[in-house]
Amino acid sequence: MITLEAVEKVMEETGLDYKEAKALLEKTNGNAEQAVRSLNAEEPEATRIVEKVKAMIKEGNVDRVKVTRKGEVILNLPVNVGIAGGLIGLAAAPGAMILAAIAGYGLDCKVEVVKKDGSTDEIR
Repeated sequence: MITLEAVEKVMEETGLDYKEAKALLEKTNGNAEQAVRSLNAEEPEATRIVEKVKAMIKEGNVDRVKVTRKGEVILNLPVNVGIAGGLIGLAAAPGAMILAAIAGYGLDCKVEVVKKDGSTDEIR
């Protein structure tokens, strides 16, 4: 059983929103401590994903970063303000990017980089 207190605890300790925290708790049968530990265990993988995204943005051919789950867009971060603007935007919100990457692995989501020509690359 998932309680409101457990959802709030996961939200407070991880920075996830309600929907993401509840989904994580569903995977751990309502155990908040286990949910937080599982998310923290995936952090090195999430950091690797964020570094790949940053490297692609530095190349200058990225229009946006998308995180989707079961066809639903969770994050759609445009970086089309230019390379410098994209890097500034990325530096200003590293928490959001890291959480998106963690959500990408922890909640069965896909992290995609949409290039300026319309093609996409899935980050793994």
